[in-house]
Amino acid sequence: MSDTATSLRRKIASAGELESVVRTMKAMAASSIAQYENAVLSLDEYYRTVQLGLVASLRQGELSNAKTPAMRRNSGTIGAIVFGSDQGLVGRFNEVMVEFVTQSLAKFSAKANVWAVGERIQSRLTDTDLVPKINFILPNSISAITLLVGQILIALEAHRKNGEFVQVYLFHNRPTSSAIYTPVCQRLLPLDDAWQRDLKTIHWPTGNLPEVINGTEPTLLAFLREYLFVSLFRACAESLASENASRLAAMQRAEKNIDELQEDLNRTFHRLRQSDIDEELFDVVSGFEALTST
Repeated sequence: MSDTATSLRRKIASAGELESVVRTMKAMAASSIAQYENAVLSLDEYYRTVQLGLVASLRQGELSNAKTPAMRRNSGTIGAIVFGSDQGLVGRFNEVMVEFVTQSLAKFSAKANVWAVGERIQSRLTDTDLVPKINFILPNSISAITLLVGQILIALEAHRKNGEFVQVYLFHNRPTSSAIYTPVCQRLLPLDDAWQRDLKTIHWPTGNLPEVINGTEPTLLAFLREYLFVSLFRACAESLASENASRLAAMQRAEKNIDELQEDLNRTFHRLRQSDIDEELFDVVSGFEALTST
């Protein structure tokens, strides 16, 4: 066999090893998607329950502005919490989010204070005018999300007390059925009169109207804390589900490309091998004819 055939054999072996790695990462991504999607489904029910609890509390009494986690309106700064990824092989996951955040914040005249969740999104945002002021590490499991949410809530409370933000928005990718994911934005704060009016429009699921006992205000404050917690938790879980869905799609494309490359390499190898065999047979036949003619 020629040196070219040997080189082709090495390339075929390397492609096989790469395909094995891609299949492993594909299986890991598929496994991760399941746990995050299940968490999102569970959170949807819990989020709905928290909303109904808020509806019941607000119908019995208004929460004073002193108790509501609202923002002062004289700072002229908008807080933006942006969820991205900590790992690669996710296609344009972070680029799509940065473009969406840039376009969304451009609609506001106020200055933006960006908090990035994930190392990859941090570097992408640094390349724009939206340089992150605070960076958080993205969790790699469901159990670690609670710690991250706690850190964000503590930082939010400190900035709220200092009156540094006018509003706070959440930006993250959400899994969809029609596409792998889509970027979404949710206003997290302030919990002002407009927010309360929108909340009261939610229809109570039964004909029996609820009643809050033992004090409306403590109950409402408890539901508000849960509302902020579950909003951040769900945003993180949806972002992680979208990230793994994007990684799975990238691995599927890589696997398809590797299969096509292997087929091409194998065809070239077999064609070259057949050519070498034909040359050897031709040499044997030529030698035999030379011997028989003498």
